[in-house]
Amino acid sequence: MPVLPDLPDDTAALRDYLKQSRAALATVHASLDHPEALLGQYRQLIDAVLKMLWQRSGFAPDTLLMAVGGYGRGQLYPYSDIDLLILTPGLLQDAEQTRIEQFIHLLWDIGLDVGHSVRNLENSVEEAAANITVQTSMSEARLLCGDTALFQRFRTIQNATFDPKAFFEAKTLEQQQRHARYFGVANNLEPNVKESPGGLRDLHVLIWIAHACGLGDNWDDLVRQDLLSALEARQLKRAERVLQAIRIALHLAANRREDRLVFDLQGTLAKRFTLQDHPRRRASEQLMQAYYRAARTVRQINQMVLQNLKSRLDAPMLVESIPLNARFTVSAGQLSLRDPEVMQREPAAILEAFLLLQQHPELQGMSSSLLRALWHARGRINQDYRRDPACRAQFMAILRAPRGQTTVLRQMNQLGILGRYIPAFGRIVGQMQHDLFHVYTVDEHILMVVRNLRRFAIADFNHEYPLCSRLMLDFERPEVLYLAGLFHDIAKGRGGDHSQLGKVDALRFARQHGVSDDDAELVAWLVEHHLTLSQIAQKQDITDPEVVQAFAVLVENERRLVALYLLTVADIRGTSPKVWNGWKAKLLEDLFLSARRRLGQHDDSPDYVAERQDEALALVRLYAIDENRVKQLWQQLDTVYFLRHDAQEIAWHARSLFFRADTQAPVIKARLDNSGEGLQVLVYLPDQPDLFARLCAQFERSRFNIVNAKIFTTRHGYALDTFRVLPPMEASEHYRDLISLLEYDLGKTLQEQTPLRPPAAGRVSRALRHFPIEPQVHIRPDDRGNYHVMTLIAGDRPGLLSRVAALLASYRVSVYGARIATLGERVEDTFLIAGPALSDSKTLLTLEGELLEVLRA
Repeated sequence: MPVLPDLPDDTAALRDYLKQSRAALATVHASLDHPEALLGQYRQLIDAVLKMLWQRSGFAPDTLLMAVGGYGRGQLYPYSDIDLLILTPGLLQDAEQTRIEQFIHLLWDIGLDVGHSVRNLENSVEEAAANITVQTSMSEARLLCGDTALFQRFRTIQNATFDPKAFFEAKTLEQQQRHARYFGVANNLEPNVKESPGGLRDLHVLIWIAHACGLGDNWDDLVRQDLLSALEARQLKRAERVLQAIRIALHLAANRREDRLVFDLQGTLAKRFTLQDHPRRRASEQLMQAYYRAARTVRQINQMVLQNLKSRLDAPMLVESIPLNARFTVSAGQLSLRDPEVMQREPAAILEAFLLLQQHPELQGMSSSLLRALWHARGRINQDYRRDPACRAQFMAILRAPRGQTTVLRQMNQLGILGRYIPAFGRIVGQMQHDLFHVYTVDEHILMVVRNLRRFAIADFNHEYPLCSRLMLDFERPEVLYLAGLFHDIAKGRGGDHSQLGKVDALRFARQHGVSDDDAELVAWLVEHHLTLSQIAQKQDITDPEVVQAFAVLVENERRLVALYLLTVADIRGTSPKVWNGWKAKLLEDLFLSARRRLGQHDDSPDYVAERQDEALALVRLYAIDENRVKQLWQQLDTVYFLRHDAQEIAWHARSLFFRADTQAPVIKARLDNSGEGLQVLVYLPDQPDLFARLCAQFERSRFNIVNAKIFTTRHGYALDTFRVLPPMEASEHYRDLISLLEYDLGKTLQEQTPLRPPAAGRVSRALRHFPIEPQVHIRPDDRGNYHVMTLIAGDRPGLLSRVAALLASYRVSVYGARIATLGERVEDTFLIAGPALSDSKTLLTLEGELLEVLRA
């Protein structure tokens, strides 16, 4: 950075000079390789401005101006705060305080975002000793103006306040809490480059602790202290440069301090770094994969160095090593190597290390030397290694072990070993998923699914999903499920159907690893059909015996059914904390139980209607209701009604309507859904053409989300509709208050019969704006030719269902059923519809076109 000319006295001119200088620096930053140049030049620019203004303000030499925090490190990002510490020799006098206030106001006036503190030498020591954050900030102090000897005295006194062990514990706890705020994983789709696991803050923690321990202030110092190898330091510096470059670009693209790699900015940053779209990988995906790889390196080396530092602090004396076998020992409760070079000579020890960790629960983890050896030995995993029967047996032993699969597989992925052993897995490490409901990269999602499967087998988590826990307890050879979990999404991003491609990989891997033919076929079948149970449960009428029968025929036997159910629950729970809910849980469980009953049934022609009526009557009798009145109501209902509603719904309808079957006034009843989430709403009144559209509009005005609708018309012309709805996420009312309010609003809407109003416009989410979903409309006759099935796929947005319903009403198309599936930002809705317009091909084509316009609006 060239030396600044004399700065103008005029505040506006100085502000313009700074603005132009910043803009000039920003134009040259377009590389992931050399961000330190801009950081250094920007720091020099601000240094020079501050020094000049400080001198002009006439401060005495014994008043110090220091840069602290990130600015003190010399890493000043374009829109980061400029943290300053003004240190006075004694108590602050009024004149000096006024001078400091004028100086700070001047900095604000010229456009600098300054965070400052004013202390004297004595209280700075006291505050640093009492506050770990202040102590950390002061440890990075860099003198800008003032007496050098006084600054050195300040540094000496500050360094003496450190209690290395207490500082280490405080900073590692702080890091754990920070990681927990970001779900404990580095591979969120919108990571925070500074704060997420593997982010820049993980690097700062290492330097802070090393400084507190007197071991150095940079990576080269850590190499000299044998806390890092020279190779690891090079890897760390390369990863640091990537993270720094991305953070700089984020600030410049957002024109503000922005540390989150949000969807809005990923494409912009990719262009800034001159990345190009490829047929199978967007430029933004290439950028994100570079970020994830850098973050993985940082997280791994952070873990190794922290363990090294802990060993220095906890064990200054020689620690006894207890031999475990010919290759491994136990030292300070951690698994370690007898010889650091054994991994290079005998790479079979790589998988053995993880297996030993599972077999010895008393171990507290791996030593830093073992982690380092594994990290550097991952390149020894090649084709010969993967073909070695002993290595294959070790990998299967890891999956079959009674404990530790989740921990071990995560660590194998973190060290780059899992992707080397399963090359197909290595290709999806750090791969994004732009389906708007997965919030993790593909590899992180897969490991989440395996983790969920493992939780079903752990007694401590039996309360979460009791049915899944019972099923897992009785499931023989659960490693089949773990293999299916590992491979279910492994073919994403290759093009084509990832379920079919993954099936081939899974079958080959299972056979190569000695899995029996039956179990290998089951693994492949699960990978091929891992979406089937969810799709049927959420898109088809699972109260229809034919739907259940077709699913049971596909599944063939109970072992397959149980395995598919467990994998499906684990898969949905592993997409995002927001996707799973009680309603989806009940849908999956109901279909699972119905199919299991069907698989165990030998009667080929059961009387479903009679069965459900008998079950419903048994429930009705509990309320002392006249059965004859109930049967009179049932005479107005045909077989389809009894097939599409379960016994509990039928009994509820009977209790609500047995004495009002011919009423002209709308009957609106709501109750807490038996899934434990949301409400079940009954609407009964003389049918009208636009009823479904009117109901959808009112639900949306009340901000209830429809997840299921069963639309039925009785023989005597009444609409008998049942909805399952979820209240607004922020609703604070008790469910009884919600029920009363909803019943009143719906009743008023149906009685007033006002013209349909257009739905209120709402904002489209950020994710959907930047990764839009191309809408799809499919309308086809059902197998019997009585109805049409309409499937809609689109991005979710406010008022969407109302617009669709209103359009159908304008074509006089009646809705007889609706299955509303919302997957994050994506909707996949299925409707059972009928109407004369659907029989005319030209009209049908026009309707499909208008539906596409509605979905795009």
